[in-house]
Amino acid sequence: MVDCTGTSAPKCRFGRGGPHNVRVTDPYLWLEDITGDDALDWVRRHNEPTLAQLCDERFEQMRAEALEVLDTDARIPYVRRRGDWLYNFWRDAANPRGLWRRTTLDSYRTDAPDWEVVIDLDALAAEEDENWVWAGAKVIEPDHSLALITLSRGGSDAGVVREFDMRTGEFVVDGFEVPEAKTQISWEDEKSVLIGTDWGEDSLTDSGYPRLVKRWRRGTPLGDAETLFSGAHSDVIVAASRDRTPGFERTLLSRAVDFFNDEVYELRDDELIRIDAPTDATVSMHREWLLIELRTDWYTGTGSLRAGSLIAADYDEFLAGTADLHVIFEPDDHTSLNHYAWTKDKLVIVTLADVVSRVHTVTPGSWVTQPVPGIPDNTNAVIVDTDDLGDEIFLDFSGFTTPSRLLYGPVEGPLEEIKSAPAFFDADDLTVTQHFAKSADGTAIPYFVVGHRDSAGPGPTLLGGYGGFEVSRTPGYDGVLGRLWLSRGGTYVLANIRGGGEYGPGWHTQAMREGRHLVAEDFAAVAQDLVQSGITTVEQLGAQGGSNGGLLMGIMLTQYPESFGALVCSVPLLDMRRFHLLLAGASWVAEYGDPDSTEDWEFIGEYSPYQNISAVRRYPPVLITTSTRDDRVHPGHARKMTAALEEAGHRVHYYENIEGGHAGAADNAQTAFRSALIYQFLHRTLSD
Repeated sequence: MVDCTGTSAPKCRFGRGGPHNVRVTDPYLWLEDITGDDALDWVRRHNEPTLAQLCDERFEQMRAEALEVLDTDARIPYVRRRGDWLYNFWRDAANPRGLWRRTTLDSYRTDAPDWEVVIDLDALAAEEDENWVWAGAKVIEPDHSLALITLSRGGSDAGVVREFDMRTGEFVVDGFEVPEAKTQISWEDEKSVLIGTDWGEDSLTDSGYPRLVKRWRRGTPLGDAETLFSGAHSDVIVAASRDRTPGFERTLLSRAVDFFNDEVYELRDDELIRIDAPTDATVSMHREWLLIELRTDWYTGTGSLRAGSLIAADYDEFLAGTADLHVIFEPDDHTSLNHYAWTKDKLVIVTLADVVSRVHTVTPGSWVTQPVPGIPDNTNAVIVDTDDLGDEIFLDFSGFTTPSRLLYGPVEGPLEEIKSAPAFFDADDLTVTQHFAKSADGTAIPYFVVGHRDSAGPGPTLLGGYGGFEVSRTPGYDGVLGRLWLSRGGTYVLANIRGGGEYGPGWHTQAMREGRHLVAEDFAAVAQDLVQSGITTVEQLGAQGGSNGGLLMGIMLTQYPESFGALVCSVPLLDMRRFHLLLAGASWVAEYGDPDSTEDWEFIGEYSPYQNISAVRRYPPVLITTSTRDDRVHPGHARKMTAALEEAGHRVHYYENIEGGHAGAADNAQTAFRSALIYQFLHRTLSD
């Protein structure tokens, strides 16, 4: 950490302060005014030189190549079954905002499916003169007659909700319609919905999400909805859902007391029945079965169940306290649970063995597990969709150099390949290898290297990582990265650092709060290993991360600047003194700690990038990107960090998309533009 208070350092206006000092000395608080005239003028003044410096002929070529990858009709149109139809949301050059469309299974299996357009978002946006971005559809089960469509302005998390008739293909006049908010909504039945939204004063949590769940009946004003459940202001969110599986109908209510702990209830008539699993476990129901995914060890009356295990029980017996607990999956030092889904009579689970996917089926009742054979090495398996009223499954597989293959069939097999994505770059000379770096505390940190077989020596290398919220980073095909980086001679590295879930929940929990330094130490260890092994040099090594990964890039910039030749920091958290006061930031206190606590600020202040900028250390070139419409991570983080770095004498490339939400882009054209900008910056700093 740089000491900004010592006599040998230049005067620092960004000192850490006390726990209740809300940065009154911060000269850049005005940049937190998201759409203020002065702030947006500042944004434009910083966008212009970045674009002028980076947007040349090569940039335009890369932008065109990225857009070709994103828009090509040769992509796999991934689908979700709803009744007799397979639904897909699709963007391409002719439909930049997108089409919600459907087809039959027989047609989908052909090379040229016959798609029926359900909603043309470009036409709707033009008709209503709105910048609509698709944000999803909640379709009523099991008859699929009605849907609740969410539309976002510019890609923000907040959206408007409208009822849509799947039979007529029209929005329902005087149907369920909710103004713009971070709404949680689900069908109770055809005549009522369960909804949490912004009801006005005192209705939101400190994180900005719904605090009240209500039942809203058709034909009544939204303001007359009946309150069913309320949470505390300190909760992250309250939510409700209705399982409409015939014979197993249930209404579930939950309050997230923090990002990782939930209290879940079943509502029977007017009675709330607590599902008394550990609050930090994930609970879900399928027909008569309850699944419990453990994040920490669970001590029961008969023994201990290991963190990372998946437990099954008869649901009614569990509520009665008489259930046998069946261990479906138990992790070991190399294997963790990734994700799972039900068909009617089978559970499909995907696990990671040293970050490589394995797929199994499980028979409920006997709980016999069977492996699904034929999974290639160094690939990522994704359950695209299952039919929980039937037996079909869609499974996707891809690797760093292997385009996606979509398999379909009955869950017990055989599965057949029905779709495959094209190769967007030549991978003939590329190799994929896995290595392990030793972190500062001796822990082995895995990382994948996608490199060129005949490379003569160290070369330009891009290192990616995330390290937070138990998010696993797995091998997968990225056509844009392949076209714009690998095909131009670059090497790509993916670091599976702590904070993620690659080795189960313990890989994450040890790096929370006061353990946060492990994330940075792991990433720095991988960077140093790449140099020591001769894959790259410091001058040729770049790193990239977004959101929580953007925080990681800020830490690399301020604590490990001598390890990198360039950094790309996207939609980042950077001012950890005030993150909990900005937009959804309060929901992440469980991950990072509470800056208003003296004890927590002791460890947060050690790494918070905005508070640890040095005017005397040499920093590598950095590109900071964000979005004005990001209503999850406040764009003020990126703006203020840029301004503070400039005041300290450092050069920053800055780009803020006026649209895009937390993804940083609202359509394929914006994604291609942003991608070309990033890779142009990396080529300029690491290759040219």
